[in-house]
This record gives sequence, structure tokens and C-alpha cells, in this order.
Amino acid sequence: MPTLSTYSQHLAGLIPAVGRADFPELLVQLLHALVPCNDATILLYPGTDLPVIEYFQEPEETGSSTLELFTRGAFLLDPYYLAATHDKKFGVFLLRDLSPTGFREGEYYKSWYRNCGYEDECGYLIPIGEQGFVNIALGKTKPRARFSKRELAIFEAILPAVKTLCQQHWADSATQSTSVNLRAKLHSALHAFGSSLLTDREAQVINLVLHGHSTKTLAEKLSISMETVKLHRKHAYAKLEVSSQAELFYLFLDSVMSAGNYDGGDTLVAYMQPPKS
Repeated sequence: MPTLSTYSQHLAGLIPAVGRADFPELLVQLLHALVPCNDATILLYPGTDLPVIEYFQEPEETGSSTLELFTRGAFLLDPYYLAATHDKKFGVFLLRDLSPTGFREGEYYKSWYRNCGYEDECGYLIPIGEQGFVNIALGKTKPRARFSKRELAIFEAILPAVKTLCQQHWADSATQSTSVNLRAKLHSALHAFGSSLLTDREAQVINLVLHGHSTKTLAEKLSISMETVKLHRKHAYAKLEVSSQAELFYLFLDSVMSAGNYDGGDTLVAYMQPPKS
């Protein structure tokens, strides 16, 4: 059982590490000392730039890292990212509290969370400046492992200290500015994905499928029947020449990552062009 003494000892070592390269590792050590976890990742979203991996811990169980794929475009579909950017939610959250119903059946979950070996995830979302933030992702990989209410209460209790120290450590990233809003460009690419081939409703359905919505939640969100959702999805899959969520997911990622100097519109236009001879 973690004690106040344990917390105090780790905090005493973490405070002077602010601004040093070992700060992320010491922060994870503090969190692990209070709540047992098998995996940890710290992602920094500086300003409007793409995410940066500040810390990564290889899972104890089988599973491989897909972080490169994540940082190049898959993060756009991440419930934690959407909570921070779209809903301006900051604090401590369980994955299941942020994700739509049926999310575990979606290809994003299968390609990211399941591949990492996660059984449960809890994460901190901490604002850094006006547009940046830090996501501290903590995972349990043991079969049927879950974060308990008591463990969540511990994370909540130390939130003020974690927030203050993170904001101090990554203060410089809050003032960084680039001439190009890279995340906004990728958002535009996601929004426009398939628009050159699909009807507006088909593109809307495909976008929500990518975000992990089930047929039922899609129908509720769009106020249409489940059969109509299935029909739109069937037509969209045929036009995009895919036969599954997995193929759709990787078609989106491949088209975005191959877009180069993206300047708007559907990334599939250039992606599906035959190579120049």
C-alpha cells in the first residue's frame, strides 16, 4: 500500500528534476510507486505541432509499439486527444469514460490499444499554454486488470502537484510557435477523407467509423436507422475499394502519411493516382 512517505520521497526527487531530461522517467516512477501499472507513455503536444514522445515504457506483456504510426496521424482518432482538443477536458480520465460505445470493437482500438497489450488505461491530460497539452498514459496489461476507484482517487489527489510540475517542466513548449499549424492540417485531411469519392452522408459515416463508433451509436448520432448506416457504409466501402474497418483504417493512415506538403482536400486524390512513369 502506498504511503505518504513514499509519495514524499519520490516528490522530493522529482521537484529538482524539473527542466532536466530525466524528469519524465522520475514522474513515471512516482506514479508507479503509488499505483501499480505495467506500461506508461508520455506524449507532449507542443502548441499546434505534432505529438512528441517524451517517455515510453515497453509493456511487460506481449505487444509491440505502434507509436510512430500514432504520432504521424493515428493520434487524430485517440479519445484522449479528442477530449483535450475538442472538448477541452483536462484532469484524470479512464479510457472507457472518453470513448464512444463500441469503441473496443473498432479498428483504432484493435490497432493501437490491443497491440500494446492494454487491458485498461488511465491518463492525465494537462494543459500546456493555450493550445498545447501533455498526455500521461498509464496502462494495465495483466489479464482482466482494471484501475480501481481507490487508485483513481490517488491519481486525482496528486493532480495539482503533477499539473504544476508538468507545466513548469514543459513551459518552453508553450511558447514555441511554428508558421504552419500541422495538427490543423491533419484535422482538415481527416474531415475531407473520402470526400472526392463519397456522398456527404457516406463520408460522414466513414469519419465516425474511423473514430470508433458502432453501428448503433452511429445511427443515434446521425438520427437514422441502423440499416441505413449499414447501407451507407457498404456503399462507401465499395467506392473506397476496402472490405473491412481494418482496411479503411490503414487506407486513411497511408493516404495521410503519404500526403507530403498537404494543402487541403481529400488525400485520396493524390494517393490513388497511378505512379508517374
